[in-house]
Order: sequence, then C-alpha cells, then structure tokens
Amino acid sequence: IAFPAPVKRGVTLTASNVDKSWVNADASRIFRLATKRPVTVLNDADAAGLAEIAFGAGRRVKGVVVMLTFGTGIGCAVFSNGVLLPNTELGHLKVRGRSAESRASDLVRQTKHLTWKRWAKRVDEYLGELEALLWPDLFIVGGGAVKDAQRFFPYLHAQARIVPATLGNNAGIVGAAMVARGTVSIVPRAPVPKPA
Repeated sequence: IAFPAPVKRGVTLTASNVDKSWVNADASRIFRLATKRPVTVLNDADAAGLAEIAFGAGRRVKGVVVMLTFGTGIGCAVFSNGVLLPNTELGHLKVRGRSAESRASDLVRQTKHLTWKRWAKRVDEYLGELEALLWPDLFIVGGGAVKDAQRFFPYLHAQARIVPATLGNNAGIVGAAMVARGTVSIVPRAPVPKPA
C-alpha cells in the first residue's frame, strides 16, 4: 500500500495531508487486519519513483534522479544510480519561509485559482531549491498534475532535464504492486562482508 507519509517498518511517521491519527500508526498492522491479507506499506512517492525507475522515465538513467509528485501535497523520491533513498520528504523544504507544498502543490494551484504559468513559477522556484541541494541529473514529474504537463512544462527552467512520469498518476500503483510481488525491495540490502 502506497501511503502519503514517511514509513519505517510499516509505521507511518507523519500525517501532513491525512488525519493526525496516522502519526506513528502501525499502518501495516491496521491494513493487514482490515484486509486479512499480508501487507507492506511504503511512501507513495517512493512507490511512484520505483515504477518510473523500473519501467518509465528513469529507466537506465545514471546519476541522481528526483521523482516529484504534485497533488494534494508534494511527494519526493530520490535515487542514486537506481537505488532509492527512502522517505525523502522534500516537499516540506522551505521556500520563501514556507513549506514548498503549501506554495506549489497542485491543490494550492486549484484552491488559489493560479494560472498554469503563475503556478509553474512556484514549481520552478522549488526545483531551483532542490537543484541547489541535490544537483540531480533528472527530475521526473508525476502526481495528479502530470496529466496537464504540456500546460506548465514550458515554464520550467531547471538545469537538470525535466520529464513527465511515463506511467502518469498510475506510477504509485505500479510501484506498490512491484513491492507486493517482491519484484523490488524497499529495504536496501547491506553488502555481505568479505571473509577475513
């Protein structure tokens, strides 16, 4: 299950865009009891990024790839040479003294009735902040806003290449299915030490 929060060992750690009762909730147990099925819970942007790295815009891309999902909030997944750094909540990065997602989420665009150009300026400013910290080789943009990529992509000007998510807003579903099937693990394997 892809969930909009950082998740460690099945526990949801925050609740920015969901009910506060999810803070430190054992989501794996809650969903397992509700579904009567084995459950793995992971961050929704991480799920989307895993799918895009495996099948989409990030496939075979070397270097640093940042997957961003613009919807109710801003989700983020960071990859280095295809390896996920889990739970990067960079949608909460401060831009002009406020959380980036409180300025540049797709929900903000809709509720403030921002034009695509005006909203893209906010997104572009956020990309600049990410670029100054991570120097990615590629930004993949997904989430609900991606269906309108042609309306705001012309106004984005990061140094890194910016592409829409190939799998669109379904990337998170595909990534969660990959984890459920065991195609990919969200827990990086530690290297096996060589015998002395």
